[in-house]
Amino acid sequence: MNINSAIKKAISEAFQAQFGAELPVEEVKLQPCRKDFEGTHTFLTFPFARISKKNPEQTAQVLGEYLKENSEVIADFNVVKGFLNLVLEQQVWVDALKTMAADDQYGFAASNGKKVMVEYSSPNTNKPLHLGHLRNNFLGYSVSEILKAAGYEVQKVNLVNDRGIHICKSMLAYLKFGEGETPSTAGIKGDKLVGNYYVKYDQEYKKEVQALVAEGKSEEDAKKEAPLMVGAQKMLRDWEAGEEEVVALWKKMNGWVYDGFNATYKTMGVDFDKFYYESDTYLLGKDIVNDGLEKGVFFKKDDNSVWADLSNEGLDEKLVLRGDGTSVYITQDMGTADLKHKDFAFDQSIYVVGNEQDYHFDVLFRILKNVGREYAEGMYHLSYGMVDLPSGKMKSREGTVVDADDLMQEMFDTAEAHTKELGKIDGFTEAEASALYRQLGLGALKYFLLKVDPKRRMMFNPEESIQFQGNTGPFIQYTHARISAISRKAKEQGIDTSNIGELTDLQPSEIEGIRLLSTFPDVIKEAASNHSPAVIANFCFELAKEYNRFYAEVAIFNEEDPQKLAFRVAFSEKVAEVIRRGMQLLGVEAPNRM
Repeated sequence: MNINSAIKKAISEAFQAQFGAELPVEEVKLQPCRKDFEGTHTFLTFPFARISKKNPEQTAQVLGEYLKENSEVIADFNVVKGFLNLVLEQQVWVDALKTMAADDQYGFAASNGKKVMVEYSSPNTNKPLHLGHLRNNFLGYSVSEILKAAGYEVQKVNLVNDRGIHICKSMLAYLKFGEGETPSTAGIKGDKLVGNYYVKYDQEYKKEVQALVAEGKSEEDAKKEAPLMVGAQKMLRDWEAGEEEVVALWKKMNGWVYDGFNATYKTMGVDFDKFYYESDTYLLGKDIVNDGLEKGVFFKKDDNSVWADLSNEGLDEKLVLRGDGTSVYITQDMGTADLKHKDFAFDQSIYVVGNEQDYHFDVLFRILKNVGREYAEGMYHLSYGMVDLPSGKMKSREGTVVDADDLMQEMFDTAEAHTKELGKIDGFTEAEASALYRQLGLGALKYFLLKVDPKRRMMFNPEESIQFQGNTGPFIQYTHARISAISRKAKEQGIDTSNIGELTDLQPSEIEGIRLLSTFPDVIKEAASNHSPAVIANFCFELAKEYNRFYAEVAIFNEEDPQKLAFRVAFSEKVAEVIRRGMQLLGVEAPNRM
């Protein structure tokens, strides 16, 4: 049975019976009862005085008395001002657990026939992935998995920024200073090797600018005339013209980077259904510009450049095509949106991109609506805040980024040290212990970055994230491992968890645990509609915390009543299953042993 639905239906019927008024079930809102009052569900009567023609407290009293007398699910009630707190019949909780235990897809919705495309990662091929990319990748992957659980067909895509002046800077620096170095001769991943030359370019470019300034040039002219800048711009023109040697170098260095990226993605535990490359899409969008000109959505200026006037929508004018006919970023973004919809006729398209691009996506979506792209109604920018470290802001060109591989390895090492210190690997082989450190380290990192609302800027504290107490990944993982041990012991003792009949003396922690379990389907819906893994993360924490209260208060295997014993094992196993599936939606593994 669905507990919330049963309560809402009973309240709706009570309104009809006591006040002669219809209150549709969908208008009945419930919330968890406060811990200092008896009950599990609270109904606020304040908004319904107009229907009951009584004050909120009287309304709650009349409803409570009717429900206690006539409803099969309500055992008792109490009223605090206009808050009606409901105590449910204990058998309701037993029946609810039996229903949940029998459903091996509990919480996950059937297909709703809707398609969603989630674009995330979107790296540049001139540098390795860093801490900011970790939040992006973890968010994109998790939102994709949550949407799948909510019944959507999801396609995960990655638009790789593999061309442009920044790529040419790395290429030019490699030509000038590389001396034929390769990832294998250097003994480092290809993305790091290429990233080193991006940093090298910046270092040498600054020296050239300083030398030109010393000769009497203005800083502005020096930056334009520095040989490295002139060379990088020429290289970009040569690439766009298809100059053979430049294209060959571009392919070689990007190949190194992709090998590096793939290794990092594997460690992260994220994947993609399709890759798009800016080198294939940067010329797209000009047909949309022409279409917009014909429809009067865009206008031309005297220099032949094309603009969108969004001033009547509270924005300003936006360039969509340069006077020489070349694209700007928004041109290719329009064209890529068309391409993506052609490939995967999505109902919704989600862009996981940092909040520094809020304005860009606002403009993009408005323009696509204005040129008549119906799919634009389903476009959504999942804007997220930056991740800070105590050491301060990161800058790729100065080589001060926090490398994603290095940070993940640091988390594995920290997990190893912390786990050994607490003595939680007794009886593990070396391979099993190594796998556990990776599960804990990556789980700590993902959980810490995902438990915060995506829109918030956040500070990442590696040491705090790895703790086995508090709102952390390892705390939840440890709870799952604890229950797995209980399940193994129950199997050894031959306990039949299907042997659950009528129980009348459940512990408060059991009732609260089942109440939390009963909300799992709604939690998934909420997380999907808000595109927020934080909703799942904090649900898992609350469930783990409540289970640990139960574990501390109830000695499971000391119970002599076989039905109670079976119930407590079944309850424990369902908690473990929901924790495991909830954490999987975050991309976090739940170990069976710790």
